[in-house]
Amino acid sequence: MSKTVKSMISRDYAKRFGESQDALVVSLRGLKAIDTNKLRRAISKDKVKITVVRNSLARRALKGGPLGGLAEFLTGPSALAYGGSVVEVARAIVEKLKDYPGLELKGAILDGNLFKGKAGVEELSKYPTRGEAIGQAVTLLISPGKKLAGQILGPGRNIGGIVKAIEAKLEKGEAIAKKA
Repeated sequence: MSKTVKSMISRDYAKRFGESQDALVVSLRGLKAIDTNKLRRAISKDKVKITVVRNSLARRALKGGPLGGLAEFLTGPSALAYGGSVVEVARAIVEKLKDYPGLELKGAILDGNLFKGKAGVEELSKYPTRGEAIGQAVTLLISPGKKLAGQILGPGRNIGGIVKAIEAKLEKGEAIAKKA
């Protein structure tokens, strides 16, 4: 392959993966071509893409960027899975492992942290996504205020219920209190 073609491929990788902050490296070697196409189609519904890469050119394109740590996983046949959050990508890929056991998980990167091998990627798939983490944090922040509001409103509701009961008895013409 000529230098010109190599530099074009490197630029394409840099353009394609340059915006990604995190990605997953897999090996499609154990899959037949039809299974690979089925896998790509199945995960494309989750907006996940898989791109088979040339290792040396991918290392060169990713060097110095947020995905530079993936270089150690780029050995043998490799493909980068990306799109959206890497947690969502990991979830989609791990879910498909049951249908495609020949798929090999090499590793992933999230905010500079490496997750190695199948165990690391499965661990990553159990992490909350960014949206889920924000939701959990907001819930934790709102929860004490919600409890306090409930405790303040509780006695007021009790008094309101008593007043309503007295009003109903008076409308019926019943006595409110017993005479001693």
